Amino acid sequence: MLKILNRRWALMNPDTKIHQIRVSNMQTQHHLGQFGKTTFSNNPHPCLGENVRKWDNDESSSFYIIRDDLLHPLVNGNKARKLDALLPLVEDCSGTDVVTCGGCQSAHAAAVAVSCAERGLKAHLLLRGEQPQILTGYNLISKLYGNVTYVPRSIYANREEMLSSHANSIGGGVHLDDLLKASSNHNSMRSNFLDIDDERSSNSKKTVIVNEGAGDAIALPGLIRLVQYLSQDHILGKDQHLKIIVDAGTGTTAVGLGIGALCLGLPWEVTAVMLADTVEGYKKKEQSLMSELCQCFDLPMMHNGLVNWVERQHPRKFGNVLKGEIEACQQVAQETGVLVDPIYTLAGWELACRLSQQERKGGAKVVMLHTGGTLGMFGLAQRYMSYF
Repeated sequence: MLKILNRRWALMNPDTKIHQIRVSNMQTQHHLGQFGKTTFSNNPHPCLGENVRKWDNDESSSFYIIRDDLLHPLVNGNKARKLDALLPLVEDCSGTDVVTCGGCQSAHAAAVAVSCAERGLKAHLLLRGEQPQILTGYNLISKLYGNVTYVPRSIYANREEMLSSHANSIGGGVHLDDLLKASSNHNSMRSNFLDIDDERSSNSKKTVIVNEGAGDAIALPGLIRLVQYLSQDHILGKDQHLKIIVDAGTGTTAVGLGIGALCLGLPWEVTAVMLADTVEGYKKKEQSLMSELCQCFDLPMMHNGLVNWVERQHPRKFGNVLKGEIEACQQVAQETGVLVDPIYTLAGWELACRLSQQERKGGAKVVMLHTGGTLGMFGLAQRYMSYF
């Protein structure tokens, strides 16, 4: 843990708000929302620490929700956690520019653009497809804070070549994994970065390539730092059996939570709702991230199976919205003040709701990590006008 967490951070502290969501079943037929007879209410100041417990009412269940969506107005959720260790590493290695990519409404691209601008770095964003007629949501934020280039889908399909080519056009680039390996020796980080390409060492620009979704090992320490914070005695503690629920895009967030729980010896089970790949794909990603992290920090290899990968309640092609899901998000927002989106966080909410009812009597406490991404609703409103 010391090897991983002894570093500078982008977030001043790892603190986050924790709310408790009560799940109730109405006995009348007058309220039939998208969750049937189920209604929700929010306790924004729940008892934590030794007092972590279920609601006393036997007719209801509850789950906790980690409000990482409130970390920053534009850079929130797992995006802020992934960049927590990443951006200081770029700075410590004399980086001046960052190149990354994403979809048109990429929360990752917008987060990189805003965070880089706040720290005096330049962000170059390669967005898939054509520029929309009207810029909204994360696409608008990316355009305001970063240098946006729209890339044809045929070129975007080969992400590695696309990123490297664009970085070279700026003045040469280095991948994050090279920086992470150099960072294992803190005394020589800066010189190692400069020595990667002697021919370009005189160039004032030092460009760092960040993969789509920041799905790199350097994104893991920020999630491990979050687990360390949550495991404090006055928050969730170290002894309580918890089921941690998170939606999975690249799967990096879930792996980081699993590694944090393993390193601290916590009785926490991390369950990730798969949204963009198969079980085999996510397990392969889990193995790759753990291997890279252990190699860079000279750690013993960890075993597989840190994350329980599960299908979402209503599987579909990634990015599609099903009828009734916008209304479900609307019900959650109106009853709790929590905004979830149908692509990512609604899947986590649905699973947390089901598990909290299953675990009502003496079972594990259920905790959902809200990974943010709510500005993506603007893009969905453009695509699915009839749903809104």
